Formats: sequence, C-alpha cells, structure tokens
Amino acid sequence: MEVVIVPDAMAGGELIAEALAALLRRTPDALLGVATGSTPLPVYEALAARVRAGSVDASRARICQLDEYVGLPAGHPESYRSVVLREVVEPLGLDADSFMGPDGTAEDVQAACVAYDAALRAAGGVDLQLLGIGTDGHIGFNEPCSSLASRTRIKTLTRQTREDNARFFDSPEEVPHHVITQGIGTILEARHLVLLATGAGKADAVARAVEGPLTALVPASALQLHPHATVVVDEAAAAKLTLADYFRATYAAKPHWQGL
Repeated sequence: MEVVIVPDAMAGGELIAEALAALLRRTPDALLGVATGSTPLPVYEALAARVRAGSVDASRARICQLDEYVGLPAGHPESYRSVVLREVVEPLGLDADSFMGPDGTAEDVQAACVAYDAALRAAGGVDLQLLGIGTDGHIGFNEPCSSLASRTRIKTLTRQTREDNARFFDSPEEVPHHVITQGIGTILEARHLVLLATGAGKADAVARAVEGPLTALVPASALQLHPHATVVVDEAAAAKLTLADYFRATYAAKPHWQGL
C-alpha cells in the first residue's frame, strides 16, 4: 500500500485526475470505477478540465458504479446513477452507453447483485477503482464486519452512515435503509485501488485502515491485501498516522516513471 499525503483536497484531486488521465492514454477504453459523495468531486472536476483542454481523450472510457440505493427511482436526483451521470459521465462528454451500474429498482435485488458482478467480469474487470472511506472505516457500503470475501450484494446501512448521507436529502427520513454495493472481494479484483480521504473527520478511519490490523471491523483495511493500492490523504486526514513522516519521505523519493 502506498500512502500519499497532499496539502489539501484540490491537490489530491489533481494527483488522482492525472493518474486517471495517464491510464486513459495507455488504455483508452479503460473501465473506471467511481465513488460518489463530496470527497471525489475535485478528482472529477480536474479530469473534466483535462478533457476540455485536450490533454486527454476520454471518449472511449467506460464508467461503473460502486454502489446504489435500493428503492430510489433511477431518475431520483440522489440515486447514485443520477449522481454519476451528472458529476462524471456528462462532464467527460460521454454518453449513457459508457455507463454501467447495479439496478436498485429491480424486483429481484439479489439477482441484480449477481448480474452486476457478472457484468463487471464480462467487461474485463475494473482498471482503476476510486474509493472513499466512511468515518467508521467502510468502503463502498461495506459496513463494519462485512466479509472480506464478499461479493456485490444488498446491505443495510448503519445509523451513522444514514446520518452522514442525510445532508444530500431534504430530511434524514428520506435516506434509504438499503443499498446494493460491490463487496470487498469484488472491489479487490480491480487492478488499481485509489482511496481518497480529506478532512479531520476521516483521520481516525484512515489510521485504522492503513496502520491498524487487517480486520472486518475496518473494511478499508482490506486494501492492505491489494498489490496496487494507493491511499491519498490531505494533511488533516493524515493527522493520526504514526508513519506520516515515512510516507512523506518515500513519496518524495519515488521515481517519476513509477507513476501513482
């Protein structure tokens, strides 16, 4: 696992956007796994700026969702399908055919989960999966004590996660109780995992995920198992890392050709 400490959220966004741009230059039809929420917005904005400037061609890129609420209509503004289309697909100038995600409105949700796992495999797998981290250490919607081998499935959200997400809805009661999420086992199949965390509120979770034991109690600690996992944190989110100085030194000495 590589840990990169950046000055602020904008710097993190620029760093990851350049990694995505480099991937698209190597693999124009790369399958990019995206996360939702406020944390990754600087990444999407920086990547879209590169597309507009002509420094990268994203026209053949493919986008896939990490998770989706169960029961929200596909057109609901806070369904993750709507969010990804609004914040990623449209700014990159892609069309709906480039996008894939689980069906949170399916009558048979279990079958929809199996189908999405199969669709990811059929698409050749995810080239780079962008992740956030919850205050309790969750990734995707794999809440604490999720199986580290789990596949795409339905999950019940914790009270903390529903409270954290309530800011996107008119009232807390509108936040769904259930979601479809890629499982930890599914996430670990991506070729490159990039976790972005910003703000002091994520410092505990980051420290536990990076420096703590591998445990289902902190689902993000599963990144320790991945051969190519990158954790990008701003100074506030890095505040509780015991090895922060070491991480700064190793990144400063990293060969430019190695990339993110």
